[in-house]
Amino acid sequence: MSRFAAGVVLITAIEGDLDDGGPVDDVGMTATAFMSVSLEPPLVLISLRREARMRDVLDEQPLWAVSLLSQSQRHVAGRFAIPGRISDRLMFADIPHRRGPVSGAALVGGALATLECRTDQVVEAGDHILYVGEVLRVDLPSPEGLPLAHFRGRYRSLG
Repeated sequence: MSRFAAGVVLITAIEGDLDDGGPVDDVGMTATAFMSVSLEPPLVLISLRREARMRDVLDEQPLWAVSLLSQSQRHVAGRFAIPGRISDRLMFADIPHRRGPVSGAALVGGALATLECRTDQVVEAGDHILYVGEVLRVDLPSPEGLPLAHFRGRYRSLG
C-alpha cells in the first residue's frame, strides 16, 4: 500500500468539555487514511489503528475536525505523526490555528480546507477502526496551494 499516493491530513479534537469550564486539551494526529464517502448527506471517513491514542479521544468525543495539509505544512504532518504525543499542549504552540466554531477542535491555519464533523458510524475493520463523520462545516480559506502527499513512506510534493 506504500505505492498508493495519498493526501495528508491532520485530525483534531478536544479532550474535555468547553462548556463546563474545565481544562481542555487540543489533540491531533496525522493521517493519510481519509476519504469522501457521500455528498448527500456529506460524509467522510477516517481510519485509525486500533492502538492509536486518538481512538480513545474519538470514542468519547463525537465532534472532530480534519485539516487538509498543503505542501508547505510538512512540519505539521511530521510533528503529529509521533505516536503517543497527541495531548501535549506544546504541539500546537507555534502552529497557526484557530478553534473550530462547531467542533471546538483546532483548525490549522494555511490548510487547503478544513472540515468539522460529527461521528455518524464506527465500524470495526481488521486492525483498524473506521469513523464515518457527517460534515457539519467546511472552510475553504484559499484556492491556492498544492496538497501534501505521502508515497513510499515519505512526504512528497506534487508538481
